[in-house]
Amino acid sequence: MAKIVECIPNFSEGRDKAVIEALVKEAQGVPGVTLLDHSSDASHNRSVFTLVGSPEGIAEAAFRLAKLASEKIDMTKHSGEHPRMGATDVIPFVPIKDVTMEECVEISKKVAERIYNELKIPSFLYEGSAKSEGRRNLATVRKGQFEGMPEKLLQEEWAPDYGERKIHPTAGITAIGARMPLVAYNINLNTSDINIANAIAKTIRAQNGGYKYCKAIGVMLEDRNIAQVSMNLVNYEGTPIYRVFEAVRFEAARWGVQITGSEVIGLTPAKALIDCAEYYLKIEGFDYGKQVLENHLLG
Repeated sequence: MAKIVECIPNFSEGRDKAVIEALVKEAQGVPGVTLLDHSSDASHNRSVFTLVGSPEGIAEAAFRLAKLASEKIDMTKHSGEHPRMGATDVIPFVPIKDVTMEECVEISKKVAERIYNELKIPSFLYEGSAKSEGRRNLATVRKGQFEGMPEKLLQEEWAPDYGERKIHPTAGITAIGARMPLVAYNINLNTSDINIANAIAKTIRAQNGGYKYCKAIGVMLEDRNIAQVSMNLVNYEGTPIYRVFEAVRFEAARWGVQITGSEVIGLTPAKALIDCAEYYLKIEGFDYGKQVLENHLLG
């Protein structure tokens, strides 16, 4: 059976169409790799790509994209609502078919080593690739962002896993690791008060005693003049989409605010959405494996 690895690199550019198109072209030109999806957000000033391929192909694609991003994106001129520390901000590898998490960890290490050796961009290993528990959480690793990273790297406990204690002058530093599939999910509110989104995010995220598998921040969408609760659900079965949706709706009501819509960024497992349908439709005795037509067609 062919081994399949997913890679979801995040780039600190969501406004310059020429740069985004160049990254798309690069991703599409790597043998053994398929670009399944890419999305860009001007307010976040960020693009998320979803690729799948063989372990060798996906490792090559990750390197080529990081190289191109370092040539096209200057972090000293970057601004956006989403936290970031590098031109290629994060490179996660996800096991999809006939690939173990351990294999993805090895891929992440090889890519991180090559990126430093050839591009002089340092990196932290995070999630399943982290060498210590304190580096598993991406938010912890990225704290300080691009502007604060030079000082952070001088702290005894924050030497890069690959590279010296200094960032690349324009490409910054990258987080690279292996993880299970997550759902990137955002909820928009009918308010321009970012403090409300921040308060809701603080209530629901795991770090502050909220849902175990939820990472959340408040974001301002300047082009729409609305606040957003932006989330990563790192285990969509442990913390389902519908649960955080209802929690945000409940907390928003305390501020006299309503949800206007929500969005999934990139690709998501079908079960994450079917679980929502099952919950809201109150379907009894539903069997995902047997009652979803596509499971039979693709099985």
